[in-house]
Amino acid sequence: MDRLRAFEVFATVVARGSFARAADTLATSPANVTRYVSELEAHLGTRLLHRTSRRVSLTEAGEALYERARTIIDDVAEAEAAATARAAGARGRLRINAPLVFGIRHLAPLWPRFMAIHPEVELDIALTDRVVDIVEEGYDLGIRISRGGSQAYVSRKLATSRNILCASPGYLARHGAPHDPEALADHGCVIYGYAPEPDVWTFLDQDGRERRVRVGVRLRTNSGDTARSVALAGEAITWQPSFLIGDDLRSGALVALLPGFSLPDIDILALYASRRHLSAKVRLMVDFLSEAFRGTPSWERT
Repeated sequence: MDRLRAFEVFATVVARGSFARAADTLATSPANVTRYVSELEAHLGTRLLHRTSRRVSLTEAGEALYERARTIIDDVAEAEAAATARAAGARGRLRINAPLVFGIRHLAPLWPRFMAIHPEVELDIALTDRVVDIVEEGYDLGIRISRGGSQAYVSRKLATSRNILCASPGYLARHGAPHDPEALADHGCVIYGYAPEPDVWTFLDQDGRERRVRVGVRLRTNSGDTARSVALAGEAITWQPSFLIGDDLRSGALVALLPGFSLPDIDILALYASRRHLSAKVRLMVDFLSEAFRGTPSWERT
C-alpha cells in the first residue's frame, strides 16, 4: 500500500465530505477511493470513518489521524511544489478570484509588480463578494477573507485584519456612544447581508467571553464601501475590517467604539485546490502575495 497516497485519499474524503466528491477531486474512481481508505483502516487496525448512504464523518481515531495526515501531505507537497516552481518557468493564464473591496484597495496595486517580474503570465482577475467554488468555476487561485478558513481547499494565510466597531464624530455627537454591546439595540446600525445572522453581532470581552447581541438596524447591505460611506456621513454605527477603515480611524473621520470589547479577527487567505502538482504560476503568485503582506499590514500601521 502506498501510505502517502492513502493519507491523501483519506484526507480528501474528509475535506470533500464524500467518497464520490473525493474521487472527482483526485481524478480517480470511487472504487479506488474506497479501496485506499479500507486498506488504510486495515493497516492501522481501526475504523477511521463512519459511513452512511448520505455522509461520512470521522471516528475518534480518524480525527487524530486527519490532522497528522494533512501535515504530512502538506509538507511533502510543499517541497515538491517549491522545486517545481523553481525548475519550470511560470507562463500561461492565471485566473484569480478575490473579494471586491480588498481586491481594489490592496491587491490591484500589486498586480503590476507581479506582471513585471513574470512577463509570460497572463493575469485574469475577477472581483466579487459572492463566495465561489474555485474549482467548479475554473479559478486557479482564490483570495478569501474568513474566520474559519476552508476544509475544501488548501489555504495559506497572507495577513490578519481586525474587525472594528465604529461611528463618525457627528453620529456620536447626536446619539452618544454605546457603553456596552447590549446598548446597540437602541442605535441605528449597518448590517452585512451575507452574514449568517446579520443583526446578531458577537463581541469578546477582555476575558475572551462571548457576548452575542441583537442590534438595531438602519441599513442592510452586502457592500463594505456602502457601510463605510453611511458611517462616515454620520447616519449609523457599523463594524468593518481595518483594511477598509484603517485610514478613517487614523484621520479621526471614524472613531472606534467599545474599547473594552473586540470583534473576532479575520484572516486573509490564499486558497487553491491541492498542494500536489501545484503549477509554477500559482506557486509563484502565492509566494509573491505572502511576501507582499509580510509583517504588519499597511492597514494596521499608525
